Amino acid sequence: MPTKREKTYQRILDAASQSFKCEGFSGVGVNTIAQAADVTTGAFYAHFGSKDGAFEAVIKAGLQSSLHRIIGFQRDEGKKWPKAFADFYLSRQHRVDVADGCAIAALSPDIARAAPEHQIAFDAGMVQIVDAVSAGLAEGTFEDRRDRSWSFLSTLTGGLILARAARTPKLADNISKTCRANALAAVGKGVKIKKPAKALTEIEEEG
Repeated sequence: MPTKREKTYQRILDAASQSFKCEGFSGVGVNTIAQAADVTTGAFYAHFGSKDGAFEAVIKAGLQSSLHRIIGFQRDEGKKWPKAFADFYLSRQHRVDVADGCAIAALSPDIARAAPEHQIAFDAGMVQIVDAVSAGLAEGTFEDRRDRSWSFLSTLTGGLILARAARTPKLADNISKTCRANALAAVGKGVKIKKPAKALTEIEEEG
C-alpha cells in the first residue's frame, strides 16, 4: 500500500502532468501546480526540487505510460494491435483529452526547447517505445522494423498534433483518417507478436 508521501508525490506528478500538457511548460508555475494538487509549494519543492525537476519526472512518467499502453494493446489485440492502437490514438475522444492523453504529442514542443537532461530523458523513453513497437511487427531486419516503428509513431503523433490544432471537426477527422492510413501502411498489414525482450518485460512488471 502506498505511503502518504508516495500518494502526495503521485498527486503532484499528476497535477504537473496535466498542467504541462494543457498549458505548456512556460504557461504554468509552481503555485498553480501545487494548488491543483492541493499541497503547499513547500511540499512541491520537497518532492521535485524545482519546476524543471517536475518536468523531467512528467516526461519519464508520460513515456512509460505510453510504453505500457502499447504493450497492453499488443497483449490484448494480438496481430491486430496496430489497427486497434491507431484507432484509439486518433479517435475523437483522445484528440480532446489533452490532459490525460499522450505525453509524446503534448510535451514534444516544449521538450524541443528544453534543457539537455530533459531531452536525454525523452530520447531514452522513445527508444524503449520504439523497441516495443518493433517487437510487434512482422518479419524484417532489426533496422527495418525499427525504421517502420519510427514511421508509425511519428505519423500518429504528428496526426494527433495537427488534428488537435484544426478548428473544425471535419478537418480534424480528415487529418486523422489520412494519418491513420499512412501509419498502418508504414508497419504493413501483417504483424506478429514476439516475446518481449527481457528489458521490456521488466519494465512492464515494474509498472
